[in-house]
Amino acid sequence: MSELRSKAEHTAAIRELRRAVLVVNTRSRKGRHSYFEALRLLEAEGFRPLRSYAVMDPTRLPQTIKDALDLQPDLLVVGGGDGSLSEAVKHVAHRDVALGVLPLGTTNNFARSLGLPLDLALAVKVFSRGKVADIDLGMAGDRPFANLASFGVSVEVAGRVKPWLKRALGRAAYPLTALALLPGHKPFRAFITVDGRRHELLTHQLNIANGRYHGGWQIAKDISIDNRRLVAYQLGSGKRLRLIAETMVRATSGRWRSLAGGPFVTGGEMLLETEPPIAADVDGEVRLRTPMTIRTIPNGLRVMVPPRFVDT
Repeated sequence: MSELRSKAEHTAAIRELRRAVLVVNTRSRKGRHSYFEALRLLEAEGFRPLRSYAVMDPTRLPQTIKDALDLQPDLLVVGGGDGSLSEAVKHVAHRDVALGVLPLGTTNNFARSLGLPLDLALAVKVFSRGKVADIDLGMAGDRPFANLASFGVSVEVAGRVKPWLKRALGRAAYPLTALALLPGHKPFRAFITVDGRRHELLTHQLNIANGRYHGGWQIAKDISIDNRRLVAYQLGSGKRLRLIAETMVRATSGRWRSLAGGPFVTGGEMLLETEPPIAADVDGEVRLRTPMTIRTIPNGLRVMVPPRFVDT
């Protein structure tokens, strides 16, 4: 962990020195059309990037981000979807560099949780007019994540949703793919232990969120990416029809439910066990399996946010 400047000092350095590096995943939904526009907008805001990278091969993204950080920028601007930003989070965590987010993906959950505008030009203005904030990270096993760890049918959806469908329909591509997969999906039993209390449920879909959004829709009104707590919740139940109903409602309305009245479990650390053991989708990356411990790391990531963002 590198020694961090105060947030005020870091904000001042970004505004005065404008030392930034730009990395854009041009394979993301909007990235291939937005790289040159992002560079133009950065320069219009007074930034002269130390270097800019257009990444056409996503397998090159980890090394590109490492190369970008070797230039020691005050601000690492990353454009792409939640998967690209999740990769950046792993490298920026606990370092004296702020992550600047360009929301160029399908759902842009991380950007929404930070209260960022989804318009590219307005998002770039945050870098010169916003502030540096320290937000919480999630940790699934030894894997840091910004937004969400999910279990169940969504893991299959992540591997099966077609790129052309995401380009054509945007965030609606995910629930539509889920509806196609549900008839052959089997429910699983989950056990979540928080603060000494064990919760049991049978479901097709379980999510544990650090951020406030999933699938581009707000999970609950009173969830925050900066409150030192994770939120576990299920969609539907062990019955396919209930999950189909929940999926359709979210796809058409983006309905949220309050923590006070919804089926949520909250805590700073959760032990998750399942029968049978299943794979986890951690911010779009499927590598881990249950059982696992999931916890928060307070102030684990430095980001640029709008002035109105409440930084605790």
